[in-house]
Amino acid sequence: MADKQPTPLAFMSYVRFDDEHENGRLTQFRTRLSGEVRMQTGDDFAIFQDRNDIQWGQNWKQRIEESLDSVTFLIPIITPNFFNSPACREELEKFLERERVLKRNDLILPVYYVGSKVLDEESKRAQDKLAQEIAKHQYADWRELRFEPFTSPQVGKTLAQLAIQIRDALERANTSAKTAAKRAETRKRASSRTQSKAGLARSPVGEQVGQRPQPSGSLKGSETARPSGKTEPTTLVVDRMHRGDFATITEAIAAAEAGYRILVRPGLYQEGLLIDKPLEIIGAGNAADVVIQATGQNAVLFKATMGRISNLSLRQSGRGTWQCVDITQGRLELEGCDLTSESGSCLAIHDGADPRIMRNRIHDGQSSGVYVYASGLGTLEDNDIFGNALSNVSIKSNGNPTLRRNRIHDSKQNGVMVYENGQGTLENNDIFGNGYSGIEIREHGNSTVRNNRIKKNAFYGITIRTTGGGTFEDNDVRDNRISAFWTSEDSMEQVKRARNQE
Repeated sequence: MADKQPTPLAFMSYVRFDDEHENGRLTQFRTRLSGEVRMQTGDDFAIFQDRNDIQWGQNWKQRIEESLDSVTFLIPIITPNFFNSPACREELEKFLERERVLKRNDLILPVYYVGSKVLDEESKRAQDKLAQEIAKHQYADWRELRFEPFTSPQVGKTLAQLAIQIRDALERANTSAKTAAKRAETRKRASSRTQSKAGLARSPVGEQVGQRPQPSGSLKGSETARPSGKTEPTTLVVDRMHRGDFATITEAIAAAEAGYRILVRPGLYQEGLLIDKPLEIIGAGNAADVVIQATGQNAVLFKATMGRISNLSLRQSGRGTWQCVDITQGRLELEGCDLTSESGSCLAIHDGADPRIMRNRIHDGQSSGVYVYASGLGTLEDNDIFGNALSNVSIKSNGNPTLRRNRIHDSKQNGVMVYENGQGTLENNDIFGNGYSGIEIREHGNSTVRNNRIKKNAFYGITIRTTGGGTFEDNDVRDNRISAFWTSEDSMEQVKRARNQE
């Protein structure tokens, strides 16, 4: 059929020396990932690897230079050699431009294979725009897994997670194609509704009938509900003073089509939000002035493939076991918000959800600040997580998040608790002033902990007990009340320590 989607495929961008040095391990990775995507989707998924292969050149030209389909991926294998390779850099630049044109952020799937100072050190990263772009993408951390056989369960799980990312991106592309015509029609209806509402309103002095009155202090530009062309989504405005499209956020969500933006003006919105379609919800003004407060329910329950919430204060109140933000699936970007909960955790991530949690304040939860469980994933960067009644971060039952550059402090219990087969990677965090240990790992928990500053905690810097384990490298674990480390006898064999300051 003429309108059939192109066959999904990917290009693996890598330096050949790296594969040769690893005795063909990157080639094995490509083969295993291709098969895992087929396992997840039921369809073939070709991954081209060798630039000298004629198929690479033909497909690269056709799929990148001549078309803009949304089912072609780049898998860059990140090593120090990658940043020194002109060919790898060119491929990444072309795909970044392609993501911008398509308004996507899920078509580049980096695999961090060997640690690179260009990516890890902020001063060096600031001088390399491509390193900055890679840091913004969710990547598969293979730095430890490169030493594990492909038969390792953890290698298999990580491959499956990467394949699921590809599967979900393909589903989003198919959904987008099917709903394009419907979205255009909805935009037309939204524009007509806005014009009708403005025409029925009383016209202030100096305004023509049929124009929207602009309240004092209103935002400029894209805040009215209208089709906004190729570069901006349709925007619906929520205003408690009835000066927007809707007076509640729930009404706006019900009316919005997938891909819409909802702009929330300052006010107190006493409602819980169910987000079951891809949307942006953004607070206008200071986050402290745009407050969503839910009593006896979650402040936000996220059940969509992707979305974004920014610049809001989210409050869960009342008794029970409700979370402030409960992420059940997909990739939610939660940025610049303030989260508290009077009953459960401030933030829960589970059932394979893989959100981006950036620059939020997550505090004063009745339970944990962040609770990752049931194979939840996620990348948490530059957050302030503090003052929670249990541990600031709790990870269990195959939860496997990545935490970078967070301040994790002043909990009533541990800074980070990993237990019951929890995992996780902690890098460059400040973990201090917690009521128990900075980090506690137990009951088959196993984490990678690198380059953190773990200080001034009431017990130990790091406690590993009851068959816990992990890798601990290059951490500063000085100046805790009792000592830097405490490891129980039944955990000794599961612990790897190197170059820590104790």
